[in-house]
Amino acid sequence: MTKVAAPSTRHTRRWPASLAVIVVLALQVAVPAQVMDAPRWIMPALGALLLVPLVWTNPFHLKRDEPWLRWIELVLLAVLVVANAVYLTGLILLLSDGNAADGKVLVKSALLIWVTNVVAFAVWYWEVDRGGPFARMPEHEHREERPDLLFPQMTADIPGWQGWLPGFTDYLFVAFTAATAFSPTDTMPLTARVKTLMGIQSAISLLTIAIVAARAINVL
Repeated sequence: MTKVAAPSTRHTRRWPASLAVIVVLALQVAVPAQVMDAPRWIMPALGALLLVPLVWTNPFHLKRDEPWLRWIELVLLAVLVVANAVYLTGLILLLSDGNAADGKVLVKSALLIWVTNVVAFAVWYWEVDRGGPFARMPEHEHREERPDLLFPQMTADIPGWQGWLPGFTDYLFVAFTAATAFSPTDTMPLTARVKTLMGIQSAISLLTIAIVAARAINVL
């Protein structure tokens, strides 16, 4: 008798998203002073303050669903995106003023902005697709909204992939490809809200690579 494999719980894991956000918050300490005059601990402290209740209620797997937790998540993501936009603006102003003589500072800043951009939007996609990670769970099927992203596993009946659900790594890959190709690759955006998010992410990435990184390489 063939043994049926237990269904994967990778889509219920909370810790990969939390770990990615923690890494990005830690990177904010490395923002060069030329880009931001304010104390560099402000952004990590604010982000940690918002992240604590999310990790406390669901440290490893998604078990406790509360509306206020989702709002905290969205506020945290908004803070990350706005702060990243401020860094990028500061870097572009630094370039326009002709004060960008240190190529290492430019490369460091561009890398920090690019990584933050990928992680922040990966969590955005993870949080909004089909109403969020809790709504995507099979036991909450009645709450599930229409898909915001069309993954390849959803387009065909592939043996071994029945009942597949995306986890955070899948959304991280979507954000990574959008930031490198400046457009969707294997996973298509379906709804206006995700198309808007992907457009903003691609624009930030394009500005970071085409303007800042290119100038940094020229300086070096």
